[in-house]
Amino acid sequence: MNAVSAHGLEKAYGKVHALREVDLEIPDGQLFGIIGPDGAGKTTLFRILTTLILADRGTAEVVGLDVVRDYKPIRTKVGYMPGRFSLYQDLTVEENLSFFATVFHTTIQKNYDLIKDIYVQIEPFKDRRAGALSGGMKQKLALCCALIHKPEVLFLDEPTTGVDPVSRKEFWEMLGRLKAQGIAIIVSTPYMDEASLCDRIALIDQGKFLTIDTPQGIIDAYPETIWAVEAAQMPPLLTALRKIPEIKTAFAFGDVHHVTVQPNYQPQALQRALVEAGFPDAQVSVIKSNIEDAYMLLAGK
Repeated sequence: MNAVSAHGLEKAYGKVHALREVDLEIPDGQLFGIIGPDGAGKTTLFRILTTLILADRGTAEVVGLDVVRDYKPIRTKVGYMPGRFSLYQDLTVEENLSFFATVFHTTIQKNYDLIKDIYVQIEPFKDRRAGALSGGMKQKLALCCALIHKPEVLFLDEPTTGVDPVSRKEFWEMLGRLKAQGIAIIVSTPYMDEASLCDRIALIDQGKFLTIDTPQGIIDAYPETIWAVEAAQMPPLLTALRKIPEIKTAFAFGDVHHVTVQPNYQPQALQRALVEAGFPDAQVSVIKSNIEDAYMLLAGK
């Protein structure tokens, strides 16, 4: 049985199409990532799968149950951590956790083994109000509350947005331990570097899935050769690159620009063209593609 199955899901808000013919199959026990920028449709998909809103068209099942017909039992079998911190700011850490345990007719003690690795990190602050926690601690508390009833499927909507790099790393390590306990985890993120931490990923843009595969499978399918180009003046360099006829695409990627070129064009030729354009210090090197390169190509940006 799949943790999640969806076929032909569509959702529109007026003239804005949030989801377009989404098909999805996620096996039990898999860590699945949905990767895309803000506004791509990730939250809408999560809200449909967790029975919070209805799709305009299409069908979906979670743990074999229909999201429309069986919405009540589904809510006892899933954990959902929304993108915006939604716990009670005026309640303490322990009070929030006890409240969510009570809602699902369980106790902290009954499922403590499931949250122990996470809870021990926030337990020293158990009497502190949730609103006074740091961003990383808030996310850990929210994850504990989503897990306290021992769900079969865990939905995490952009759980590391706004969290410091150390807390992001710790959070993904926690997800790996949860996956080892047999919980299917579906996580959305705008961070392309987090894609490699998933078993499989879907790239989404403007409500439509561009591709679904393993992270390495998506990289291996990338058909272009990527060149990294850098110089002292990076913004003008990007403008100059886009004016060279042999350049197919040019995008800023951190400290360098990634470019793709026409067949048979050589790095030495590009370097000469950049010297003529006023960039004598330009450096060109061939590098390996990554998930973000694949996303940019598939999205046609």
